Amino acid sequence: MSARTISPEAPIGVFDSGVGGLTVARAIRDQLPGESMIYVGDTARTPYGPRPIAEVRRFALEILDDLVAQGVKMLVIACNTASAAVLRDARERYDVPVIEVIAPTVRSAAAITRNGRVGLIGTQGTIQSRAYDDLFAMRPEIALTSAAAPRFVEFAEAGETSGPRVHAVAQQYLAPLIAEGIDTLVLGCTHYPFLRGALRQVVGPDVALVSSDLETASEVFQTLTERGLLRPADAGEPTVRYEATGPDTAAFVTLARRMLGNSIERVERVQTGAIQLPG
Repeated sequence: MSARTISPEAPIGVFDSGVGGLTVARAIRDQLPGESMIYVGDTARTPYGPRPIAEVRRFALEILDDLVAQGVKMLVIACNTASAAVLRDARERYDVPVIEVIAPTVRSAAAITRNGRVGLIGTQGTIQSRAYDDLFAMRPEIALTSAAAPRFVEFAEAGETSGPRVHAVAQQYLAPLIAEGIDTLVLGCTHYPFLRGALRQVVGPDVALVSSDLETASEVFQTLTERGLLRPADAGEPTVRYEATGPDTAAFVTLARRMLGNSIERVERVQTGAIQLPG
């Protein structure tokens, strides 16, 4: 795409396969309340985790292309599966800064672990991509044990974040990691922080939980500061718009409010030529 002048007053574009990326959007809003934002959840095609990486890449680039066309000053890929799928492409494809959720989380986990045994849970697509393995490989003193936890996305999207079913599935997924003596658990999907209470109950108080929301928001802040792209204080009230590709925007609002409170008033359905919506 051709180079263009990036305006500090432009919004930040945040993209996820569904509602999970709202944890990242919330963290960005907490750290940068003066910034405008466009959040897109690809609810028509969620979940991304079980899909082939090539398909996820195509979906992700469609939506990222659309956000750039809307004039955002930064792209935040708030989805681990999508980050793994377009990690190598996005920074070459776009003329705006691109932040993804994997690298900041790996850096944080590497700094936190005391015994060098780190666990990772993520979607099937994220685990199979080995994107985390590649980054942790630069820290040979750290042993990484990974496990796919696909049902956690289903629980989060349904608003079921606690209870016997969630606890039983968490025990099943986490048992091999606990057996390895991990002292740090990476929540390798932005949906997983919604289940933090259940995960904490299973792993116990001595295992640090590292999620991508806070780490990614810190990277957004640092990058905007370094590039002189922080929104000016005199730019007026920021705007925040939530968009979804699926038809049931009311369900999106209901679930988002249940997870994050009442800060989301409405969600617009994305209608662009770049995104082929279901009929």
